[in-house]
Amino acid sequence: MADSTALNLDFTLKELTLSCQSDDADAPGSSSSVVLEDHRLVCVEYPGVVKNVDNMLETLRGEKGVSKTFAHPNRRLELRFRPQDPFCHSLYGNRFPSSNLVLRVRRRVRKRNPKDAEVHMEILGIIGTTYKFQGMADFQCFAVHSEGGKDVSLYDKIILRKLENQAFFEQPMPLFLPPASFSRLDCPVDFHYRPNVLQSLSKGPPITSTPSSSSSNFIVANRHRTIRRHNAIFVSFADATLPTECLEAARLNWLRVCVKDNDKKAEEQMKKMFESRPIWSRNAVKANLNIHPDKLKLLLPVFAYYMVTGPWRSLWVRMGYDPRKSPDSKKYQMLDFRIRCSTKHGYSLSDIPVKAKRSALTYNLPITVNKMVPHVASVMELPGQEGAGSSRDPVSKPHQLKESSYIFREGMLPPHRQMFYQLCDLDVESVQQEVAKMGDDEQQVCDEKDGWCVIGTTDKLRDIISSMIKTVIRAQNPPLPDFPKKHRRLCLNSGREEEEQDDEDKDEEDEYEGDEFQPSEGSENEMETEILDYL
Repeated sequence: MADSTALNLDFTLKELTLSCQSDDADAPGSSSSVVLEDHRLVCVEYPGVVKNVDNMLETLRGEKGVSKTFAHPNRRLELRFRPQDPFCHSLYGNRFPSSNLVLRVRRRVRKRNPKDAEVHMEILGIIGTTYKFQGMADFQCFAVHSEGGKDVSLYDKIILRKLENQAFFEQPMPLFLPPASFSRLDCPVDFHYRPNVLQSLSKGPPITSTPSSSSSNFIVANRHRTIRRHNAIFVSFADATLPTECLEAARLNWLRVCVKDNDKKAEEQMKKMFESRPIWSRNAVKANLNIHPDKLKLLLPVFAYYMVTGPWRSLWVRMGYDPRKSPDSKKYQMLDFRIRCSTKHGYSLSDIPVKAKRSALTYNLPITVNKMVPHVASVMELPGQEGAGSSRDPVSKPHQLKESSYIFREGMLPPHRQMFYQLCDLDVESVQQEVAKMGDDEQQVCDEKDGWCVIGTTDKLRDIISSMIKTVIRAQNPPLPDFPKKHRRLCLNSGREEEEQDDEDKDEEDEYEGDEFQPSEGSENEMETEILDYL
């Protein structure tokens, strides 16, 4: 190895000339001291052969685009091999910290003596960040159509480059449907279709022996889903019988985690809550009980069952209590309310000072990276190391919700744009008067939609609450100014023109009516989310 190294050196290194050379004597041989300047640089490992720097920067949206991406630590660098093609599938580079140097080395050789050379070395800066493109770049889609063995481009037919007439949109076009997504993951991974031997040994019999029971808990061959049964009982409005006691598995699950004094206190408190009030919503329980959400999932099935349909849907009902047979349970019915918003009310959706429960802005785009967060503690880790006999528990963060999460009063705004209220939690006099009304036959039949209330009561309650919220919002935000409407003038048929103007005004009012929220049977998102917690 030493001989081969000597053969590769065809010059004698006598001196190193540095840009930051100090006044000290030159170091003998090939060693030298270098002053390191703090000049930070960013490296992009481009996945291709760069022949034109300008074209390469254009695929990265220029220096401005790279600087904009570098300003966000959780943003990935986007690369488009065809920047002008809107159907080009982007390639994303991941951001990595690095500690590399950019070194410029120049070698000068004398003409008379080629073996005598001088080496000039200069450190340009430190690379603290590197972007690496590790994804697959072969996911591409071209707007072409095959006709008679030839590929015909469709870009000029489907991309608007200028203002076109009606004939442009009526011309015959072949069907071109680009895929909505190419792959869920852009980085290739090695997947081996083999059963997990350790998992099968720890769980008992092999997977193939009981496909109906054990294999149903497997997502793929090497991934096992943990079974999390909370043993809740789900009841529909049409069910003839109701449970009087909880499942034995639900009681055992709660006894397994009920090891602290706070847990026993929460159990007694929930027992008293269902004795004083037979039907509760989960938000109402959270607002009156300070307990961890994971433990609440285990405690609720011990005292109550879950209604899936009917006027008490998405509510927890005490074991053995049948609200369909008691007219007094009318005040516990559920009201699905949503804030109405339109220009007719004097404000738009963006003017409402109430946030939505779910937003499309929370979805992660391909250009973003999810940062690793600590794992949530399991239920068995919650008690700590003190044990069951410990009376001095560490101070934990309260898990109680605010009172506004389930109660509505006049002059307040709901915390979300969609709320699920129980009629007894609507602390408004006009609402309670409407709830107390009885029909001509005193409504002795419980309806699946309106329950024990008079038909149409839920719509009236939504109107009352909406008018109160509208008053509060208008007090906080001034209404939109009324702009004068433009009237067209014609030399003839002036009376006919006025009629047309009146028709336009009616059309605008109808359009505003369409923007207004129409009451529905109720959203299933909240109920499905709660049911999934117990499956």
